[in-house]
Amino acid sequence: MNRFIIPLLATILCVSAQEPKTGAVPAGKPEILGDAELAAQTIVIFNENDLDSAGLASFYVEQRNIPRGNLIALKTSGREEITRREYDETIADPLRKILAERGLWKLRPEPTEAGMVEETKIRFAAIIRGIPLKIAHTTADYEGDVIEGTPAEIVQQNAASVDSELSILGLWSRRISGVLKNPYFKETTSFHKTEMTSQLLVARLDGPTASDVRRMITDTIAAEKTGLRGFAYVDARGLPENDPRVGGLLEADRWLFDLAEHLRADGMPVILDNGPALFPESYPMRKCALYLGWYNEFLHGPFTQGGFKFVPGAIAVHIHSFSADSIRTAERNWCGPFIARGAAATMGNVYEPYLTLTPHLNVFERRLAEGFTFAEAGHMSVRFLSWMTTWVGDPLYRPFRFRAEGKTVATDEWDAYRAGVEAWAKPGGSDATLAAAAKRLKSPVIYEGLGLLDLRAGNNAAAQRSFQQARALYTNAADKIRTVVHETAAVQALKGTPAAHLFIRQQIAAFDAGTDVNILRIIEASFAPPKKPAAKPGAKPAQQ
Repeated sequence: MNRFIIPLLATILCVSAQEPKTGAVPAGKPEILGDAELAAQTIVIFNENDLDSAGLASFYVEQRNIPRGNLIALKTSGREEITRREYDETIADPLRKILAERGLWKLRPEPTEAGMVEETKIRFAAIIRGIPLKIAHTTADYEGDVIEGTPAEIVQQNAASVDSELSILGLWSRRISGVLKNPYFKETTSFHKTEMTSQLLVARLDGPTASDVRRMITDTIAAEKTGLRGFAYVDARGLPENDPRVGGLLEADRWLFDLAEHLRADGMPVILDNGPALFPESYPMRKCALYLGWYNEFLHGPFTQGGFKFVPGAIAVHIHSFSADSIRTAERNWCGPFIARGAAATMGNVYEPYLTLTPHLNVFERRLAEGFTFAEAGHMSVRFLSWMTTWVGDPLYRPFRFRAEGKTVATDEWDAYRAGVEAWAKPGGSDATLAAAAKRLKSPVIYEGLGLLDLRAGNNAAAQRSFQQARALYTNAADKIRTVVHETAAVQALKGTPAAHLFIRQQIAAFDAGTDVNILRIIEASFAPPKKPAAKPGAKPAQQ
C-alpha cells in the first residue's frame, strides 16, 4: 500500500489503538493581566542600523501601547549569524547597560546563583526583525566558560540562538558551552508571579519580509479579540512503541498524541496523521489554525501548494534540527516559509538541538490553550536555555485568552462546537448538543468535527452520516474532498476495503471536471489489487 495511504485511512483520523498513553502535562492557570500591564513589562529591541527594524519597532509599540521608554535601539550587524564577540559587544553588554541605566533593572552588588538582577520591571522582550538570529560556534578560549558534563557533544557546543542567550541575560553567566537549566520549564503560573528576576521571556517579530512582520502583528491582535478558530492538523510518525530501533525518537510522537487528545477534549477539531509520511501535497488542508508536526528538513506537503494560507493568527511548528536555520527565507526550512504563508507564530532551532532539548510541543499547546502568552508557553516548553530555540511571534500573543476569561460568541460555529464538546464530556453527556448546533447553524464545520469525534471513538456509522451532512453544506470543493477522505475511512471500518474502494471511485466521478481530486485518486489506487509480475519468457506455469 502506498505509504501516504496508511496514515490517510488507517491513522489520519485518530485510530485510538495506535495512540500510546503519555504522562499528562500538569494544568496551569494564568493570571489574566490587562493589556497595559503586559505592555509595561515588555521591552522592544531593534537594530538602529536597519531602517525596516526601526519602523517595525515603532509600529509594534503603537499597536501594543508599549511605553516609549521600553523601546531600545542597538547598533549591531544586519546578518542573521554573528560571532560570540559581536553578540557580547553589540547586543548583550549594551543591553545590560541600558536596562540598568533606565531603572528597568535594579542590580545586586555581587552576583548570586539567581543572577545579578535583584528587582525587575520587565518580563518580556520583543526582538524586531534586523537583530541577528544566531551566534556561531567559537573555537577561541572564552574566559569563564565551563566544558564538562555529559553528553560531551552537547557540552562542547557553544553556538546558540540570540533569543535563548538573551533569556538569561540577567544571569551574567560566562558559560557558553552546553546548556543552562530553565527554571520556568513546565511551570504552571504566570511569569510575573515568579521570582525569576534575572530571566526574560524572549520572542522575535521576524520573517522573510518587513510586510510579513507587520501582518503578524495585526493578525495577532485581531485573533485575540475572538480567539483562534480553525482546525488543528497534527502530524505524528506512528513510531512503534516496542521497537528498540526507535529509541528516544518516540518522545516526539508522544508529545503529539498527548496534545491531539487535549485539543479534542478542549473543543478544537483535530485531524491527526499517525503514519510514517507527512500529510501529502494534495491533502486539502484548509482552515488551518494550528499545525504541529515532524520530521522533514524542508517545507513539505500541502504547504507547498501555491494557494495555501493559514487562517489569520495561526500557529505552526515543525520539529526539525534546522527548522530556523534562517527566518528571512520564504522557501527554505520551516519557520520562514510558515510566516510567508500566513502563520502569526512559530518556533524552531537555529542549529542541531537534539530532540529532547527542543520545545516539548504538548507543554506548549497546553499552556497556550490555558490562556498564557506565546512567550510564556514557548519558554515553559523547553528544558534548557542558552541553546538553539528561537521563538518567532509576538511575545504577548494570547490566542486563547478569551477562553481563560470565559468569553464566547453564541452564534459562532467554532464556539458552538467547543460548547458541544464540553456537554458531551460531562457524565452522562451525549452528542445531542453538537448535533443540534450543527443543524441550527447549518454548519459543515460542526458536522465535520462531530464526524471526527465519532470516528475517533469507533462510531463509524454515525461518523459517516456526519461527513455526508458536512459535504452537503460545504461549498468549497477542497472541503468536500476532505470529508470524502474521512468518510472513506469510516466505510472501510464498517464494510471493508472493497466497499471503500467502490465508494471512493463513485466520489471521484461525482466531482466536476477540473477539480483537483488527486488525493482521492491516490487512495483509490491503493485499493486496487497488486498486479501480478509478468512471467519470464520460457517460464513454466506454476503447478496447481
